[in-house]
Amino acid sequence: MTAPTTTDSDVEQTPVTEAGDRQPARRFGILAVAAAVVVGLLLGYAGGLLTPTLTRPGDTSAEAGFARDMTTHHTQAVEMGLIAFQRGGDPEVRQIGADIASGQQGEIGTMQTWLRSWGLDPTGSEPPMAWMPDGRASVRNGLMPGMATPQEMAKLRAAEGRELDVLFLQLMINHHLGGIHMIQGVLDAGGDDDVLRVARTMKNTQQTDLVNLQNALKRLGG
Repeated sequence: MTAPTTTDSDVEQTPVTEAGDRQPARRFGILAVAAAVVVGLLLGYAGGLLTPTLTRPGDTSAEAGFARDMTTHHTQAVEMGLIAFQRGGDPEVRQIGADIASGQQGEIGTMQTWLRSWGLDPTGSEPPMAWMPDGRASVRNGLMPGMATPQEMAKLRAAEGRELDVLFLQLMINHHLGGIHMIQGVLDAGGDDDVLRVARTMKNTQQTDLVNLQNALKRLGG
């Protein structure tokens, strides 16, 4: 039996979607990522509750310093990721931003739960990076390794289109390189098995992110 042929007149043409028609979809996407960030945070808190409490890191331990400083470090990355997702012009850049924002928000939840379970304050008495042997020397103008300056963040918030995409990729590459340096610090000095396990996962994730960020930047000619 011969299959019926389809002519051009039989195919319903899809109307061209105007920019305004895409706004509900974009708003839905923003709400979905916002929900993912919240869920990630809650899962992070839940994961942190599983930390063994028989031996708790002290206030000046590498684990406590890492949890505090990496929370600050991650907080900036979450903002950068949300900016890229909400206003980036390139689909891959928007997806990378969403993944980084939701993933690192979950890790913030884990680290903050560690501190509470150890009976420690979210902020300690020592300056940033004091828990690493070379930590204090790596702080520049109060910023930990890889963090964007206030001027760079202001420029990112004001950027649009391709300029935003390229700037986000450049800043996030530096951010991840600094973050990996900090993660390696706790892997070298830490002794808490749960912290080391999560830190190894963080390092693997950020190394994978770096490949994607660098490839996207190369594709965009940045």
